Amino acid sequence: MTAPSRPGFSSYGSSAQGPAYPRTRLRRNRYDAWQRDMVAEHQLTVSDMIWPVFILDGENQVEAIDAMPGINRYSVDRLVDAVAEARDLGIPAVALFPVTPPDLRSEDGREAYNPDSLACRATRALKEQLPDIGVICDVALDPFTTHGHDGVMDENARILNDETIEILCKQAVAQAQAGVDIIAPSDMMDGRIGAIRDALDAAALSHVRIMSYAAKYASCFYGPFRAALQSDGYLKGDKKTYQMDPANSDEAIRETALDIAEGADMVMVKPGLPYLDVIRRVKDEFAMPTFAYQVSGEYAMLKAASQNGWLDNDRAVLESLLCFKRAGADGVLTYAAVEAAKMLKAG
Repeated sequence: MTAPSRPGFSSYGSSAQGPAYPRTRLRRNRYDAWQRDMVAEHQLTVSDMIWPVFILDGENQVEAIDAMPGINRYSVDRLVDAVAEARDLGIPAVALFPVTPPDLRSEDGREAYNPDSLACRATRALKEQLPDIGVICDVALDPFTTHGHDGVMDENARILNDETIEILCKQAVAQAQAGVDIIAPSDMMDGRIGAIRDALDAAALSHVRIMSYAAKYASCFYGPFRAALQSDGYLKGDKKTYQMDPANSDEAIRETALDIAEGADMVMVKPGLPYLDVIRRVKDEFAMPTFAYQVSGEYAMLKAASQNGWLDNDRAVLESLLCFKRAGADGVLTYAAVEAAKMLKAG
């Protein structure tokens, strides 16, 4: 039975969505704040967030990053204090990204698998003093090479896939032995997930998880990150021969399927907001723990707009993070984790 017509109103027939207007008025469930919360389809919580943190050598060092307002580089001693605050806010894990001095960079990135590297020392410090915080470390060579690429190169500047994987396996084992909980390969070499899984298992580290950067795009949104790592002057050429083309979505499904088959425990899409469609496809296709990385360029845009008065910072930050949950992400790596956690705690 259709709703009775009224003067000035159009009447539509019933459907699978329920009775038609005017009997059904979807605005009713938006009338009160408590009602909106009750019927919300998705919810953002502090436990959904991972905080990426930049670390540097030295003692008692906290350096502001111009390209990322509110974000700092920390020496290991100050890192522990910063992560303790994050843990107390309920943030479950941090992802560490080391600044490598020029004298430790090389063509083959050998510092990546130094058991006393900055990342390994920071991991040990966190695990000794804050054992209940999860530690994630990036596996790739770009912070350690003189050419700024994620792999080793031949004389023709071509990235060598299999030779790179051998180094990545050493890096993953060194980090895991230092206490890293989750290894996160971001290099985009073919076959690296299976090789790293085998290397970890052979080293009696089968409990260490792998979060694969399964769909990582050759994006312009990484610029502030490279500045944060003081790597922006190193990169020769671009990374389009191994990172994905932003035009491709089906390819992301193939990349993710391969990483899962090779032993990834969870998968990631990077960047985040420009690729919500890819997050949705990956989650629907595989029903795997799926993460998104709200990268440095996304963070910087939000901050620039809010500093100019064009956006409300708090609302924009929380809305952007909620969008990841709606798209299907189980968690988000975001530089805004600490400030977002404070907002959520404040209600």
